[in-house]
Amino acid sequence: MKLTFLDPVYASPGPYACAYLDTSRDVDDPETAMGLRRRHVREELAGQGADTATVAAVAGAAGADRRVAGRHGQAIFASHGHLVLVDELPEPPAHDAARFTRLPDVLPLVVQHAPDIPYTAAAVHRVTHADTGAPEELEVDFQAGRWPSSMVSPGVRHHRRGPADQWPRGAARIAAELAELAYGSDAEAIVVSGTPWARNVLVNRLPRQLRERVVAVAGDGRGAGPGRALMERELEAAFRGRLSARDRARMETFLAQRARGGGAVEGMADVVAALQRGQVSALLLNTPVQFWGPLWTGSEPTEIALSPAELESFGVLGCQEGPAGAALIRALVRTGAELVVVPRRELPLEEGVGVLLRYTDPGTRP
Repeated sequence: MKLTFLDPVYASPGPYACAYLDTSRDVDDPETAMGLRRRHVREELAGQGADTATVAAVAGAAGADRRVAGRHGQAIFASHGHLVLVDELPEPPAHDAARFTRLPDVLPLVVQHAPDIPYTAAAVHRVTHADTGAPEELEVDFQAGRWPSSMVSPGVRHHRRGPADQWPRGAARIAAELAELAYGSDAEAIVVSGTPWARNVLVNRLPRQLRERVVAVAGDGRGAGPGRALMERELEAAFRGRLSARDRARMETFLAQRARGGGAVEGMADVVAALQRGQVSALLLNTPVQFWGPLWTGSEPTEIALSPAELESFGVLGCQEGPAGAALIRALVRTGAELVVVPRRELPLEEGVGVLLRYTDPGTRP
């Protein structure tokens, strides 16, 4: 998974106010509940020394995702009085949290972006008019997204409708639009549901390359509330336990390199050493994420160590202690490395972390 969506966060020098909030709308009187959360965030950040403008920026964004129905959360990051990133969470945090810190703790956010599968979804429905006797119609809704973040941050939903008796011709036009959307979003899966015969006609009008990516699922695609992904339940069923093609390839390369005894390492000490050298192509992270001890960091992303003495031996002064996840993700983003989130049951890693290396000789680059 590429982490470029975090670039705006690190464009600011910090310190950062960070908040993770449950902003679900499936509760009694959500506005009152959100008001209490907003007040708690203000008090927490002010108590930790955050400036008034930054506190106001976070509080102003808290709960602004009213357009998203149902259960979800929100991650908010601000610095020097300005928002640097606001993102909806498919799953709300177990507990609300607000921190004012030198490094932003974005790990809970990035884990919820995984496996980051690009897809397009299409649902085909029969529309009858028994009351008026008008001819039967078919309607199609389709949308592109990246699972699971699109669950609460969906793309534009397209809607088409036409006579059922002209469906072969209508399906060809819609298939052309669907193909354009799929190619434009680099979709690795085309998930389709709805009336079987009409769905099959639509699939058969797609280019062969896309037909090979089709995943047909049960369900009618209905039921997604405002601000939610089209075919949310069907997508969950299709992608459960699946990695993106890119992440799967990274994991297989890691396994091959590890078997050969070079090009891949695991365990926190070796991972940190590789990050110090800017040597990491991708970091593999086990979920559920285990709680590591803190890491020490300087101002540069490669200034990361298990102890302050180690950084001081490199001539780094003024290093600070902080959560390991915050330090690891900053180093990945700022050195252009990727993240692969993989369940521990599928690939258990020493201390829950491993890295695929860009090069094996510290003195040379590929």
